[in-house]
Amino acid sequence: QVQLQESGPGLVKPSQTLSLTCTVSGGSITTNYYYWHWIRQPPGKGLEWIGDINYSGSTYYNPCLRSRTSISRDTSKNQFSLQLSYVTPEATAVYYCARYSGIGDIDYWGKGTKVTVSS
Repeated sequence: QVQLQESGPGLVKPSQTLSLTCTVSGGSITTNYYYWHWIRQPPGKGLEWIGDINYSGSTYYNPCLRSRTSISRDTSKNQFSLQLSYVTPEATAVYYCARYSGIGDIDYWGKGTKVTVSS
């Protein structure tokens, strides 16, 4: 059973960088052919895809966020991370990490972590 757990600060100030880490257990982030995603849901709104990193380390970003987004991984810790720079209060959301096999829907989700952007 694969488990994903988000971690990071729950409060970030405007213009700072939001940093989150997803720790994966029960499966390796380097296993073919999985994609590891970051997704967020602002209060009262739908899900927004932020980006992902795949089994080989290639990254893909939402074009609307690409200039401020970086996703990386630490294979020794079986973790992948999100950095979103120059955040505004509109970045306030529940942030999820998730796994996608390339077929069908996302098969595993983290429980989500709430991040508030406020001074």
